[in-house]
Amino acid sequence: MHADILTDEALGFLSELARRFRPQIRACLADRQLAQQAFVAGAWPDFLPDTASLREGDWQVAPIPESLRDRRVELTGAPQRKTLINGLNAPVSGFMADFEDALCPVWNRVLDGQRNLRDAIAGSIEQRDADTGKVYRLSSTAWTLHLRPRGWHQWEKHLYVDGEPVPAALFDFGLYVFLNAQALMAQGRHVNLYLPKMQSHLEARLWSQVFAFAAEALDLPADRIRATILIETLPAVFQMHEMLYELRAHASALNFGRWGYIGSAIKCLGLQPGWTSPDRRNLSLEQDFLANPARLLQRTAHQRGALAIGSMSPAIPVKNDPDADAQARQRVRSDKLIEAGMGYDGSWVAHPGLVAEAQEPFDAVPGGTEQAASRQATGAPITRQDLLLRPVGEVTEAGFRNNISIAIQYLEAWISGQACVPLYNSAEDAASVEICRTQIWHWLHADGLRLADGREVTGELFTEVLAEEMDNIAAEVGDAEFAGGRFQKAAGLFAELCLAPTCAEFLSVPAYELLD
Repeated sequence: MHADILTDEALGFLSELARRFRPQIRACLADRQLAQQAFVAGAWPDFLPDTASLREGDWQVAPIPESLRDRRVELTGAPQRKTLINGLNAPVSGFMADFEDALCPVWNRVLDGQRNLRDAIAGSIEQRDADTGKVYRLSSTAWTLHLRPRGWHQWEKHLYVDGEPVPAALFDFGLYVFLNAQALMAQGRHVNLYLPKMQSHLEARLWSQVFAFAAEALDLPADRIRATILIETLPAVFQMHEMLYELRAHASALNFGRWGYIGSAIKCLGLQPGWTSPDRRNLSLEQDFLANPARLLQRTAHQRGALAIGSMSPAIPVKNDPDADAQARQRVRSDKLIEAGMGYDGSWVAHPGLVAEAQEPFDAVPGGTEQAASRQATGAPITRQDLLLRPVGEVTEAGFRNNISIAIQYLEAWISGQACVPLYNSAEDAASVEICRTQIWHWLHADGLRLADGREVTGELFTEVLAEEMDNIAAEVGDAEFAGGRFQKAAGLFAELCLAPTCAEFLSVPAYELLD
């Protein structure tokens, strides 16, 4: 079925990637576990003393290609055929095909995504709507495409090399570059990547080594591989200079993955005395808890000649409700005004219908698309203490219930094959739902944590609210859909993760085992 994608030559390349780099990936993952154990034992993240001279040194990343200098608004979505066509046709700076947070890694969907990307790059992609008969095709050749592979922590269980699974990051990157590098180069384009979930500069160094091997094996100039580094873990915030340095021949930008960062902060600091994560709706850039790492990212990126890209806005247009739609558009505009005011070069949206609201604030910034060259760091230095501030706000019953409801509905969709789910006028993906999951775990395990109404958050309260929210979901979706879905399986996994004595690194890892 996918013989045109998984050719013998492609499989040979993937096998070589796995053999060369799988041991190093395992070593990086072991280092992550050691760091997490230290955080649980009471350690706090800090800047690395051994790399102080690098942070203080005068160096920059390789010059940014012209095609990557204007990144005011980028659109992200799964590499599904219609989504990909619409994303590349949209009036945006680029489209990111997301194999990590927006695609459920069902084997056929992963391979279909690779085929869709190959066809899009070749210009032959099209999709006919079965209901309307409308045919979707590329209408522009002036597009910029980025690939986000899965993170180092994920494994592709459908492909084994020497009796062990292939790292999913190597599978996604390796197959993409093998199928498309020469075509992209012939068109004058680059192999553009978003690198997710890294926690240290050693993980960035590993990507640099992977790029060097791929470039040599595929006769691809090394400078044709360009990477945006996602800063979406708390440890990575303390190593941004080092990560850019390791990838200095390839790095074009840093991106603040705000939603992943919140989940990471909870996992690292959630058991520290007095550290509490409030309701998810209170966690915004108006809090120094998030604003300080966001400011440091902007300063670091521009100091090193890279761009600074903001977080995805999860809002989506609301049909048939003008007031709710206006509120969604204003949320996007307000969020991007903050990022533009911080000196960011651009940001993401989840829906093409909100591009205008996201772009307006960046259009108004002096310097336009040349911010990285013209806007240097200003203001007082951002210290370790500034990066470890506690978020402020209450934990309410409404926030507790909302997290449970969204997580159950999302997990049910995910284990049924869907990874980006519209819920209550927001596009929920794996990163945003990780906040729900880690917050519930944190609230259950923090000593004596109480809701705003005075009730202690206990396992009994969680079990009671979970049952009530399951009834509410059944009433909302209808008995037939509820019975035919996988809501009970989703609730069982969610309860297991939330009640476990330790916080699992990522919910997608155990959920992956429930995929057909």
